Amino acid sequence: MKKRTGKILSLLLSLAMVAGVMAGCGSEKADSTSGTQTEVTTSADAAGKKTFVFGDTTFNAENEESNIDPHSAYCGWACIRYGVGETLMKINDSMQLEPWIAEGYELVDDLTWKITLKDGVCFSNGKSCDAEAVKKCLEDLVAVHERAAGDLKIDSMEADGLVLTIHTTEACPSLMNYLSEPYGCIIDVDEGVTEDGIVVGTGPFVATELVTDDHLNLVKNENYWDGNVNIDEITVRTISDGDTLALALQSGEINAAYGMAYASYPVFENDNYQFTSVQTSRSFYVQMNYTSPVVADDAVREAIAMGIDKDSFVNVLLNGYGYVATGAFPDTVDFGGSTLNAKTYDPEGAKAVLEAAGWKDSDGDGIREKDGQKLTIKWLTYPSRQELPLLAESAQSTLKEIGMDVQINATADHNSIWKDTSAWDVYVGANVNCGLGDPTNFFSTHCLDASTKNRGQYHSDKMEELAVQLNSTFDTAKRNQIAIEMQQQLLDDNAFVFCSFLKMSMISQANVTGLTAHACDYYELTADLDIN
Repeated sequence: MKKRTGKILSLLLSLAMVAGVMAGCGSEKADSTSGTQTEVTTSADAAGKKTFVFGDTTFNAENEESNIDPHSAYCGWACIRYGVGETLMKINDSMQLEPWIAEGYELVDDLTWKITLKDGVCFSNGKSCDAEAVKKCLEDLVAVHERAAGDLKIDSMEADGLVLTIHTTEACPSLMNYLSEPYGCIIDVDEGVTEDGIVVGTGPFVATELVTDDHLNLVKNENYWDGNVNIDEITVRTISDGDTLALALQSGEINAAYGMAYASYPVFENDNYQFTSVQTSRSFYVQMNYTSPVVADDAVREAIAMGIDKDSFVNVLLNGYGYVATGAFPDTVDFGGSTLNAKTYDPEGAKAVLEAAGWKDSDGDGIREKDGQKLTIKWLTYPSRQELPLLAESAQSTLKEIGMDVQINATADHNSIWKDTSAWDVYVGANVNCGLGDPTNFFSTHCLDASTKNRGQYHSDKMEELAVQLNSTFDTAKRNQIAIEMQQQLLDDNAFVFCSFLKMSMISQANVTGLTAHACDYYELTADLDIN
């Protein structure tokens, strides 16, 4: 780790520093532009247009963001982050719901919600974003997006001017929270999706060109309903390697960066740059594979949970830009982990657990065996989240001390590999666990029989029962308590190890304004973005 950090810093320090109208809904669609901008030394081109280049390590097919169509995989994250799409509701930095495209909502009864839209909202093509347009969008979403269909539980909808009425198949207390999820970006489905995955939304920017794993070009939405947009043209560049991202910001090729490796932060802690940072619920977590003959052993899962040094990972490898996790949610929310009982780093205790279960080092090579099988752990993770390979190396070292041979596979192809449950024992990723300000989403996505991301086929009768209670309870205090019980069940089963929560930062040149980190990690490029 010290060699790697030193190399990054020496490379960066060796570089020379480089200085770096609102219209109505009937207006015409903004003109398209194309081409890739690769260097930025000023904030305006020869025609006086303000331009901006944003580097992002996570905008790629590896993270299920091959384009900006919110109805495809996790592409809604790119749609909302880059200011193309907006949702009916949004999550503020206190992790509470507030209206966005919607003016407000009413729970008519347990199965009926009435949403009133803001008057004057329009798509970037000038078309009014009324209840009928929203209805068409949501109908298309649940028809093609398995996760959204399961979350929203929509039975039928009626549109009347600016009022949308949604009937659900069963009680759905989290419906408004789910409608703030990135897949809920409202797009003009009549306009359709281009071959390269571009959609028409209501946000401050219009996508004009998209090349997966390379770049996205945006222009100002001349029809933006919520005020003036400051930047005329934006290029979002996919730079999945953290060292390359740091070099690009240092050299002036980009104006701002998301996903910078923490080891590079000290280089930018000077007057030429600025940070926007916030504590998030993005967790580094270990998910156990219950189909693995090794990990299916209760003792092995418990020993893994006791053999990961969370404090060292946060304080040394994350350079303190995060905090140790107990459960699935941070203490900043009412259903956080302050009252939970989780395993702590205890290598001697882990050794005792393994010994008692019959895992012994019979041949003296430092790796335990049982019934002729070596205690080998196939660790699957991915590199675009810069610190995940570091967590793998840290765990490889501490788990070896207790007699486990950790074999790391850090690959961009992780989303294909995890579907073959014989190819891995633990999956280690990063996820925003309560970006909706509500606990339901994490459990429904990762922990239940019907979950799309229950990679290790975990099952618990109690979890299934608690999920039914959670998803039918409207009282907030009761929901919080159920969420705490569900987390404790996960910890008791050692089905997950929650290692840390991240302090998310974006780094920009000092002359950038209006770029703000948010606790939900959804919103990045907005109408407020400017460069002086």
